[in-house]
Amino acid sequence: MPALERTDKYGVYVIDGKLATKSLQKGFRIHGERIVKIGDEEYRIWDPKRSKLAAAIKRGLKTWPFKKGAKILYLGAAAGVTASFISDIIGDKGRIYAVEFSPECIRELLIRCEKRENIWPILADARFPEKYEYVGNVDVIFEDVAQPDQDKILIKNSKYLKCEGIAMIAVKSQSIDVSKKPKKIYERVIKSLSKAFEVVESFTLDPYEKHHMFIVLKKKY
Repeated sequence: MPALERTDKYGVYVIDGKLATKSLQKGFRIHGERIVKIGDEEYRIWDPKRSKLAAAIKRGLKTWPFKKGAKILYLGAAAGVTASFISDIIGDKGRIYAVEFSPECIRELLIRCEKRENIWPILADARFPEKYEYVGNVDVIFEDVAQPDQDKILIKNSKYLKCEGIAMIAVKSQSIDVSKKPKKIYERVIKSLSKAFEVVESFTLDPYEKHHMFIVLKKKY
């Protein structure tokens, strides 16, 4: 039988050295990931090369705001790979407002996660957060948007973040300026975000994701 271990992060396990979550929906796969059955439960293997959040865990992420029943605003949800693992963690009473600009990605998200009632797909441009004001206050904002103004997008959406809430952003240097060294871009982004947030953690996602920095923030009041 595979060896199952709990981690210090709620809802995240290690099975034979690989990250995993307990599946909220038995038999569910979003990208052909391996499913491991242990007793009556199924666990989905979480690949850090296909998820920025899993990569951050492997790189030593300390802050973990994802709890059972948490409300998440996910900016740049794409087809829902990472969102589906967060869905496992927060459970039926949690909710993920999955904002995505691409109709094709939203279509895939709807098909893949149609039975996951805690994921609410939103077809919208995250530059205009007033388009989804019904979201209300959330515990966590997670941003994975490949845009040059990704720092400004997070600041605009921070109005939905609760007091003491946590924001996380995967900064893609190549989407901001390919002519500059990633280090210089990260410094500029951190300086920009520091106007609205307190920086809690920051580190690169190498070797899982090249030219990416993961930043954890707490909203300033």
